[in-house]
Amino acid sequence: MENQGASVVISHHILDGKQEEYENWLTEVVPLTKHSKGFIDWQIIRPIPDLTFVYTVIIRFDTIENLKKWMESDIRKKHIEKANSLFRKNDNYKIKSGLDFLFETENQTKVPVRWKQFLVTWSAIYPLSLLVSLVVLPFLSLLKIPANHYSDGLLISGCIVFSYGFCCNAELYKTD
Repeated sequence: MENQGASVVISHHILDGKQEEYENWLTEVVPLTKHSKGFIDWQIIRPIPDLTFVYTVIIRFDTIENLKKWMESDIRKKHIEKANSLFRKNDNYKIKSGLDFLFETENQTKVPVRWKQFLVTWSAIYPLSLLVSLVVLPFLSLLKIPANHYSDGLLISGCIVFSYGFCCNAELYKTD
């Protein structure tokens, strides 16, 4: 099996007004990281000024062992202690092999397999398509609207999407 390397995603929630101090701290830590055994590369995703305060740092190493050595090293621990007064939350990170971290969410729950999602969706939409057609088409006739395959399909599909969304996920239609 080919070695995929390892990545760590670090989130630092910086206190308001402490961004410049954090940037200075980064200039001290980045060179130390670069000189660690197995280091490949890093990326810093900076917050949007005056809107967000979260810095995300992604660091890649050749092996998970080398990455763990860096993350648990005394040098890094000392620098994290030095920066603790800048953090709104504690130093938070996740170590993953390869590129797994790109496909995770913060509060990840197990997603059903696609064929099950397909069957559940189809089992809801098929009866709706029959029922909506039985209601909408006679109603259009009563209003003396001429039958048109395309406009009928557009109206019926719109009613189905609205009905399905309203019945199955009313949260989508709430207003504040």
